[in-house]
Amino acid sequence: MRVSSLLLACVLIPGSAWGQHPRPVLGSAAPPAQVALTPPMGWNSWNFFARRVTDQDIRNAADQLVSTGMKDAGYVYVNIDDTWEGERDAGGELHPNAKFPDMKALADYVHSKGLKLGIYSSPGPRTCAGYAASLGHEVQDAQLYASWGIDYLKYDLCSYREAVMAAEAPADKAAEMRLMIAAYDKMDKALKAAGRPIVYSLCQYGWDAVWEWGPKVGANLWRTTGDIKPNWQSIYSILNQQAGLARYAGPGHWNDPDMLEVGNGNLTLAENRTHFSMWAMLAAPLLAGNDLPNMTPEIRAILTNRDVIAIDQDRLGRQATRAYSDGEVDVWTRHLSGRAMAIAVVNAGPDRFSTHPFHLNLDSLGLKGPQKGKNLWTGDEVTLSNGMPVEIASHDVLLVRIPSPR
Repeated sequence: MRVSSLLLACVLIPGSAWGQHPRPVLGSAAPPAQVALTPPMGWNSWNFFARRVTDQDIRNAADQLVSTGMKDAGYVYVNIDDTWEGERDAGGELHPNAKFPDMKALADYVHSKGLKLGIYSSPGPRTCAGYAASLGHEVQDAQLYASWGIDYLKYDLCSYREAVMAAEAPADKAAEMRLMIAAYDKMDKALKAAGRPIVYSLCQYGWDAVWEWGPKVGANLWRTTGDIKPNWQSIYSILNQQAGLARYAGPGHWNDPDMLEVGNGNLTLAENRTHFSMWAMLAAPLLAGNDLPNMTPEIRAILTNRDVIAIDQDRLGRQATRAYSDGEVDVWTRHLSGRAMAIAVVNAGPDRFSTHPFHLNLDSLGLKGPQKGKNLWTGDEVTLSNGMPVEIASHDVLLVRIPSPR
């Protein structure tokens, strides 16, 4: 979500069929089980539906994750982004708007498909789109989410700075940062007290080195950059900004370079392939945001490539690092469980290397002698050797898994 004109309040849609459901007793449940031991995988409504998302869209998305084979490939979260919120009643309880008549029934439907349901809010008074958010109602909202059966919360900073920072008037940057951290910590404590395992996703655009304090406030993932867009410039820029962040990622807590744009905009198949490959190398959450019913076979094949997904979901949880760059070519490596290694070579330039092929330097990767592996996009067995020429199309990727590097 974007922090811009979306902060202007919009007209709230009054709720309907609000229905009452039992609330958990605060503190009565055992501590929730640990979540996100591997990066979460699923689908989020914003990139395709934005403000238009409805209850039926979420039910359809659940159906399509199953029918397309995406669920079997690991995509289990169906996440509602902004604009589901309605108004609070006299007791302060938030009700969904008319687009979402019964959240408990929706969660039950999603769960019946073997999937999980996610929701969205903000620590400020309003969401990015101007709907009611959680400021002053954190405990109440966490209990409400647990009673509905919510499994994932995206908590988007948005109006917090404008409202709270203005009111509190912090003396300096450090005091401002303490306020923001406290806001995220408050919701973490409320979620834990509600007693349901809920993935906690911080969305605050990588400000104030969130990777350094995110785990301390219970975050399972945190955005590292501004919003992604479905074009090569945005994707490649975000990729470059992940260099240096690998040491902050691991089981239960992940750097989040934002949702997938695979299948969106005018991305070429090569760009879609590279985008997906590099998010897998980064141990990033894989949250698709495409038009599921109109997904082409080529896009489906990218999103459900089991070999690439296995890189993302590797239980060791080590994020890739950029080993070196040579002109417009970047080489990234990721250490995997079982002492395996993944190598990604990205051609960021506009042309195929026809007259000036790139030569792979295995010495720079700490590898000695020829390395046998598998090209994860063609399925071919390959042997990498030091100094070998590598031709890659513009914005495409060579992704190789080496089971026993030397």
